[in-house]
Amino acid sequence: MTGAGVTRAGLDRSDVELLRLVADGLPLDAVARRLRTSERTVRRRLKAIRDRIGVDSSIQAIVWAVRRGLV
Repeated sequence: MTGAGVTRAGLDRSDVELLRLVADGLPLDAVARRLRTSERTVRRRLKAIRDRIGVDSSIQAIVWAVRRGLV
């Protein structure tokens, strides 16, 4: 992470936390409960993360984050 908790790819701590929970194998409804938000919001945030880092799937986003030591 750089600066005020934002990675070079523009992910903030909450984005990294979301990816970590998904990487841990939690279903999206459980991720939503942990983050105190809706499953729809989790899906939207995952899509925004994927778009930001240039990948097509959540699995690719997790691999991307693991390779960079974020999760």
